[in-house]
Amino acid sequence: MKRMKLFSRLFLLGLIGCLTVQTTFAQKGIKKLGWQLGAQAWTFNKFTFSEALDKTVACGMKYVEMFPGQKIGGGIEGTTDFHMDAATRAKVLKMVKDHGLTLVSYGVVVPGSEADWEQLFEFAKAMGLENIVSEPNEKDIPMLSKLCDQYKINIAIHDHPKPSHYWNPDILLAAIKGASPRIGACADIGHWTRSGLDPLECVKKLEGHIKEFHFKDLNEKSPEAHDVPWGTGVNNVAAIMEEMKRQHFRGPVSAEYEYNWDNNVPDVTKSAAFFNEEADKLAKK
Repeated sequence: MKRMKLFSRLFLLGLIGCLTVQTTFAQKGIKKLGWQLGAQAWTFNKFTFSEALDKTVACGMKYVEMFPGQKIGGGIEGTTDFHMDAATRAKVLKMVKDHGLTLVSYGVVVPGSEADWEQLFEFAKAMGLENIVSEPNEKDIPMLSKLCDQYKINIAIHDHPKPSHYWNPDILLAAIKGASPRIGACADIGHWTRSGLDPLECVKKLEGHIKEFHFKDLNEKSPEAHDVPWGTGVNNVAAIMEEMKRQHFRGPVSAEYEYNWDNNVPDVTKSAAFFNEEADKLAKK
């Protein structure tokens, strides 16, 4: 009996090892394409940030986007507010690193004053962020252009569904005309579908301006649509990924899964596996 238990345990460990090798191999395709597959922590907003990191790792992803207001957890007091002090920032960064993850962006956040915007950029610099995801007032874009260039950090303007201001790429393109090239789009492909737009055409229209993606697939084309594992819905995700490659997009691709809130790790894991597989195919072409 003891021998059987030992054999079973060794077999299970070997199986886990094989699965790990396959996942690592698939992620080489993503790396070759210059994509950073991770999770927007909002996917796990019913949990602490610490727990969100655990779940991101469980889904097989390497990057994370933080959102404001989530309890930090893991023995650290406070929330993921960008006003956190230097000591808390250091603890949070260590927590992320200890999970084997990299923090790449923060949002969606819209500070209410120029002083707060400056503090946000200071926070982003201290945390080593590439992008700040926001839906800023158009009047603030000249000021944000200067901050982006000064700090060498991007503003990725997000598209919530209509009637939010930036729901249509045409509105975004008009708003950023003449702005710093560091101001572009956070392409939420699910919200475009909810607004009655074709996400593939939106990605094509924003060529050269996309700083990151909030990735989704939806069960139907309607404002009430909900998330489903990538590749099983109406968003034509494989074609969007092919267009990303054609555009030579480089940057974060954050899973923002807004369904099955209490237990969405299986769905997000399926999504990540699909993305890995498709990226591997594209990298070989």
